Amino acid sequence: MTASLWGVVLFLFAAGLLLVVLRRQLIAMLLGLELMISAANLALVYHAGLFCDAEVLAAVLLILAVAAAEAVVGLSLILRVYQSGRPVDAGRLQELRG
Repeated sequence: MTASLWGVVLFLFAAGLLLVVLRRQLIAMLLGLELMISAANLALVYHAGLFCDAEVLAAVLLILAVAAAEAVVGLSLILRVYQSGRPVDAGRLQELRG
């Protein structure tokens, strides 16, 4: 069970890292960040269940709250850039000034 779980965590984290590094669309990069956060949370939840650690579960809840706020801010910035008529490509985006 442990090896398969760590395999899933590694796959999720690697997929998220590849999305952030290889893709230039802002939505794909945000999705990659969320995948990496989910992989870290999965590893933390497994650790908390293995050692009966309530503090780790509290940290997971805090991380989930921060990830939700990050997703809201990231999506609102991407939407604002899209509405302004600029390209939503990270390579061609120079500044966020309206």
